Amino acid sequence: MESSVARTHGGPDAHGIPRHDFSTNANACGPAPIDWRDADPTRYPDPSYIALRRALAAYHHVTADRVVIAASASEFIARISTAVALTRPSAGVFIPRPCYGDYAAAALARGLREVECDAATLVWHASPGSPLGRSTPLPLTPGAVHIVDRAYAPLRLQGDDPAPPEAAWQLWSPNKALGLTGIRGAYAIAPPHDAITTAPLEVLAPSWPLGAHAVLMLQAWTSPAVQAWLQASLDTLRAWKTRQLALCASLGWQCEPSETSFHIARAPGLVDRLPALRERGIKLRDTASMGLPGAVRLSVQPPEAQDALARAWMETST
Repeated sequence: MESSVARTHGGPDAHGIPRHDFSTNANACGPAPIDWRDADPTRYPDPSYIALRRALAAYHHVTADRVVIAASASEFIARISTAVALTRPSAGVFIPRPCYGDYAAAALARGLREVECDAATLVWHASPGSPLGRSTPLPLTPGAVHIVDRAYAPLRLQGDDPAPPEAAWQLWSPNKALGLTGIRGAYAIAPPHDAITTAPLEVLAPSWPLGAHAVLMLQAWTSPAVQAWLQASLDTLRAWKTRQLALCASLGWQCEPSETSFHIARAPGLVDRLPALRERGIKLRDTASMGLPGAVRLSVQPPEAQDALARAWMETST
């Protein structure tokens, strides 16, 4: 594993909020219809999140003791990496490539060694993964802690959603699917039996990992109304994706197939022209920090944003 791991993310940067942001995977149809007046920021949430755990457990058809509340997916990644490191110092971790950079960053900070899957104590997987937006079978290692990151499962636009093995943890961060990335909040579903139980993760958790608005977001996530809104948004995203892929092809870009509301694109000089595009209000995600140099990841955006991208690309080609 490298001695340092770049922390590169999409979204706002030193130049502010991009007018047309293709760099994050938030649902471009969002935000989801949630009445934020139901959140009371004048009071602490229940520190045990009992009602929220029960709602999430019922939604996933599991018992509430298997639900672990997290401040964000990244916070859970860091926390379970710590739990593994405390139990097995210098243990091996398997990290799929290309992938979200926080898996490697958390392992590196805790002294975990990157190894092949069959030698790992901690195995990371994403279904579907970023930046490729595709699913692959989860490699199983006897005795290892397996975690399937399900952040983009709700934004799958085609293909079947493979059920993770019963022995694997599932990590959910619904804010992307709901178009609410500014609200941090996630949860994990523990398998019935695992080398790392929920108890040490609760001990390692900060007090009140979720504020009132994150609690409301996760409660709303389980509601039929919000799920119906999400399913309707997928139809819109499918139509926008078809248009966006055609537009990219017209620009001479090569796009890879994906199952999700984001995809990879390559073109001569594309990465080098990202600063010039950013000056014109267009932000794309360079995937070099995710282990895929020479490419960008684009989330599916509305037609007006796509047209702005095309204009900016033409302007920077002169």
